[in-house]
Formats: sequence, C-alpha cells, structure tokens
Amino acid sequence: MEKNKLDIDLVYNILEEEYEKLEKPSVTAIAEKKRDPFRVLVSTIISLRTKDEVTIAASDRLFSMADTPQKILELDTETMEKLIYPAGFYRNKTKTIKDISAILIEKYAGNVPADIDELVRLKGVGRKTANLVLVEGFQIPAVCVDIHVHRIFNRLGYLNTKDPDKTEMELRKTLPQKYWIKLNEMMVTYGKYVCRPVSPFCSACRLSECCAKVGVTTRR
Repeated sequence: MEKNKLDIDLVYNILEEEYEKLEKPSVTAIAEKKRDPFRVLVSTIISLRTKDEVTIAASDRLFSMADTPQKILELDTETMEKLIYPAGFYRNKTKTIKDISAILIEKYAGNVPADIDELVRLKGVGRKTANLVLVEGFQIPAVCVDIHVHRIFNRLGYLNTKDPDKTEMELRKTLPQKYWIKLNEMMVTYGKYVCRPVSPFCSACRLSECCAKVGVTTRR
C-alpha cells in the first residue's frame, strides 16, 4: 500500500462509528463536563501514566476544592497530593501543576494561552499536552498525537514515521483539518480496546481489510 493512499475518509467514518460503542478517554470526559482550558490542562497532567478511572476521580476531587490557578496556589501541597493520589507520580504532578498555576497568573493573567508555542513553554507541557488543551479546552483544530495515534497511523500504512512528533507534522500536511479535533479521542480509545500495541484484535476490527498491519507479528 502506497503512503497516504489509504482512504482516510472511510477510516475516519468507521472509527467514529466504533467509538460510539466504547468509553471516552478521561480528559475528553472531563472536558465535556465543563469546557475549561485550565481543567483540561490540569487533568491531562494528572492523566500521564495513570488509568482513566483514576484520572477522572482524582481530577474531580481536586476541582471540587480548586479549579483555577489562584485556588490551586491557595491549596497546601499536602492536601493537593492527597486529592490526586493514587495518580502516578502524584507528588511531582502536584509541584508541576502549582508551578504552572504560578506562571499562568504571572504571565497570562491567570488564563491558559490558546497558542501551542506559548503552551509548550509551560513546565511539563509537551506538544501532545499542548495540542490536547487546544482541542479539548478551546475546540481549536490541532493534531494531538500520543502513542496510540502514532502506532495506528503507521500500522495502517498511512504514515512511516519514527516518533509521535514526526507523526504530528506529517498529519498536519496530509490529514484534512475537519478531522483534527476528534482524532485523538477516537484513536486513543480504539488503541486501548481494539488496535492494541501487542496482539491487536484484528478479527474484530472493521479496518482490518484496508489496514497494512505494518509491524504486526501476532494478532487475535
């Protein structure tokens, strides 16, 4: 299969239909409760290396006490750590969220910037997190690429890239912008339940016939 010759419209439509049957990623679920860029940014940081159910519960506990940069800074460190525990690296995440809150107040009048170049200047914020804040917090079209998006597009044969950052840049060139906003949430879920890293469920995948299965050595 030639690069980028995959029918991406068909792929997107199938993913959209299948996504309706599956659970939404934690940050998407949190964002849909209240479309707030700060909540999205904080919950994304909490979500790193943490299960979705833990992320949602920890975020809900934290936001019930503090949901603005000012309120975060007013919360003492020990209390905040207890609120987001047992999220992975909860102590480091507490410090990161407090540091970001201080910067937002000092440099951005307490607001999360709607600009990727400004977002990635914040401590602990990479391109994936920044793009997710744009998408889920502001509903601004952005290409959010995590390991699932990277894996699935390469597995399909649509791209041949070595890391998520390169995947993002290629998708910006080749993927229609109308698909950008919902792309990450659908593929994260599909990657979690169907197109798994090891031994994916190809027999249950509606994309199986058009998928090049690049790198797939075992499947179910």
